[in-house]
Amino acid sequence: MTETLPTYCGATVHERRLDNGMRVLIAERHLDPVVAVMVWYGVGARHETGPEAGVSHFLEHMMFKGTAAHGKGAIDLETTVLGGSNNAFTTPDHTAYWFEFASDRWERALDLEADRMQGLLLDPDEFAAEKQVVLEELSMGLDDPWRSLSRKVSEVLFGEHSYARPVIGYRETLEPMTAEEMRSYYLRHYRPSNATLVVAGDVEPDAALAAVAARFGAIEDRAADADAADPALQIALEGEVRIETTWDDNASRLIVAYAGGAFGSDEDFTMDVVVSVLTSGKLSRLYRRLVIDEGLATSVSANNDARARGGAFWIYAEAVHGADTERLEAAIHEEVARLVDEPVGEGEMHRAQKL
Repeated sequence: MTETLPTYCGATVHERRLDNGMRVLIAERHLDPVVAVMVWYGVGARHETGPEAGVSHFLEHMMFKGTAAHGKGAIDLETTVLGGSNNAFTTPDHTAYWFEFASDRWERALDLEADRMQGLLLDPDEFAAEKQVVLEELSMGLDDPWRSLSRKVSEVLFGEHSYARPVIGYRETLEPMTAEEMRSYYLRHYRPSNATLVVAGDVEPDAALAAVAARFGAIEDRAADADAADPALQIALEGEVRIETTWDDNASRLIVAYAGGAFGSDEDFTMDVVVSVLTSGKLSRLYRRLVIDEGLATSVSANNDARARGGAFWIYAEAVHGADTERLEAAIHEEVARLVDEPVGEGEMHRAQKL
């Protein structure tokens, strides 16, 4: 049975669940002759056990390294030949793959996704070669001062929860990882009932649903092993926790992090507005005060890091060389306190709603 959902951003959304459990969303929007196809798997870094840290992201890489029908590089080559684009990303909660094609050839994305949902090779030689790529990516991240600092803050903020671990994992978990261990993880999580397929753009809903069912409807939903415990996030710090670290340059960087809300919650939507009010554009409160008026920072930004089991809210600032960093920190806390004590003005709210 197909259900028509409310209209979003000019698109009429239709939802259907295939017999094998896969959720399908068709977002019909005819403004441009373009169609985007995304497959979201309900698996990310939070589903990993400690020894598996980094396997979700590594598996994302391997999804481009070949099936029996499409060898290494074939997906990217065919995407280019057809004039489209593709990519993928891994988060703490999901792994997602997307294609974008002209509307006269978009169904090819379904063929490619259905094939790698069930037929990934995980060739041992390709696995070993790509592991070195992932390890190099890990090393580059460790050489980034912001990532290094964010990682330390995450470990304190999220505590024992799996959200504390970086999506890319650790060298000590990646180096001993085997192709067979990844295959077990792939078989457990890459299955229809753990996937949501989204088709958005210049499509006719009935024809699009039929095309999806023809490619994915016969894929067996492999029985999943029992997953590790997946608790809700409870951030319960006893007052302020301070982390101080050093880096081999003269810059001074500051992160202020708070407990946030799960995505889709009232807190999530509220904190999106807060991001806009505090740091979106030169008219935002923190940018105007810290960068323009007082000259304390070279940059300032915020991130509403809403996740499935809870979230966090981050503020990042880099101090002007020689600036009073204590004053910079105090100014940030003062502007956060203003949000508690004073209503956001009508003009700021209108601007936030437009962004």
